[in-house]
Amino acid sequence: MKRLPAFLAALGLAAAASAQPAPTMAQAATAKAVAPKAHFLASADLDLTALLPAPPAPDSPATRAELDAVFALQAARTPAQAARCRQIEGEDIFLFGSEVLGEWFTAANLPQTAQFFTAVREDFGPINRAAKAVWPRRRPPFADARIKPCVDFTDTGAYPSGHGIQSALWAGLLAEIFPDQAAGFRQRAEETLRYKLLSGVHYASDLAAGRVVGEAMARELLKNPAVRKILGQLRAEATPHRRKKAA
Repeated sequence: MKRLPAFLAALGLAAAASAQPAPTMAQAATAKAVAPKAHFLASADLDLTALLPAPPAPDSPATRAELDAVFALQAARTPAQAARCRQIEGEDIFLFGSEVLGEWFTAANLPQTAQFFTAVREDFGPINRAAKAVWPRRRPPFADARIKPCVDFTDTGAYPSGHGIQSALWAGLLAEIFPDQAAGFRQRAEETLRYKLLSGVHYASDLAAGRVVGEAMARELLKNPAVRKILGQLRAEATPHRRKKAA
């Protein structure tokens, strides 16, 4: 799928001039609320208000431009693209990784990898919810009746995108396990962003903000010696399968 200039421009995030007011102390406190015990990283470990600017205000020209871009994509969306949107909507680490590494990258082949990324996913949940609590923003279909998503969705926060967080996080961690495929993981994360925009449930600035949070999560996790040790073990777990593929 060809990348669109409007999408690329939006990845710079919203300008402060069109942004919503700064979060209240209560909203900031919500973002740092006590979460269930984390495996490796808690929401309080990230300064979400420093990481993320406000999204454009609902009645701003920037939001209208983003809605117009979503509608334009919808008008050109093909059935094949809609099917890919639905696949991306339910993606897990093994779909994501296998599209770069190959069909051998499965939970059955890599049980330690599956266990680690399940724990990471459990840490992701509270961070995702805390990030959305900082800047409450409804999804495009609730702002513009023209927008008809091709995936199931609920009236949960749009900003930042959970898929944006997740894909950037996965790309950062997988690149540490398989450094020779780092560029492929980055490209695959960008594909998630493109199809989430095409699906009609996010503004481009939601996706850009998700990428920021996901990259920050990956950086923090990679500072943890225990995580780095585990990633080394996961590299060893994958080595026989990679050798078999290369043979």
